[in-house]
Amino acid sequence: MYHSIKEEIFALSIHNKMDKSPIRILLYDDSDQFRDVISLLLDQTEGFEVVGKFNNCETAETDIELLKPQVILMDIDMPGTTGIDGVRIIRQKNDKVKIIMLTVFDNNKHIYDAIRFGANGYILKKSTAGEIISAIKDVFNGGAPMNSSIATQVLQMFASMSPGNQNYRLSEKEKEVLKLLVEGNSYKMVAADLKISIDTVRTHIRSIYEKLQVNSKSAAVAKALKDRIL
Repeated sequence: MYHSIKEEIFALSIHNKMDKSPIRILLYDDSDQFRDVISLLLDQTEGFEVVGKFNNCETAETDIELLKPQVILMDIDMPGTTGIDGVRIIRQKNDKVKIIMLTVFDNNKHIYDAIRFGANGYILKKSTAGEIISAIKDVFNGGAPMNSSIATQVLQMFASMSPGNQNYRLSEKEKEVLKLLVEGNSYKMVAADLKISIDTVRTHIRSIYEKLQVNSKSAAVAKALKDRIL
């Protein structure tokens, strides 16, 4: 896995030029090898800046205050304070920074807990270098990246749940939009899938936020999972 990522690093660094300020990234992972490989990947890709990398997230609150990251890559399975605990702790103080969960397993409980506590995306560690870079760009621009296998797990989780009792009065089109958001689609992808304009997507999303009484995509997805809306 790590060797395949290394092989892509230098090719990707040539093709990932960005004019704006680099995205500031903070990495938490207890694998020294994985941290080094991902840091090398991002350092060699223009438009990204690794502002810190640590083997645990026990000091996450202080790290964020000092380093001011815009995107956090968070391993789920760390000893001591887990990535799930880390997300929960971060969200008590900061609802702006984007958090992508990294894991080896596309486990239902992990998906639910990560989203419920406020993660913005969820990708597998075996993802290619290109997929990791795309996920960071996507979440930075307001998307909710998920590997296809994880999106499938989310759909299976919905299928195993009975509908919730609370009626949020979502229209059928709003439910379609919310379902696509849960699957990790960006606004542009939702518009293409439903054959509507991005402005129409934004209108539906504003209505969804109002009805669910949330103010972010991750909060809407978390509520959809928690209350079994779909």
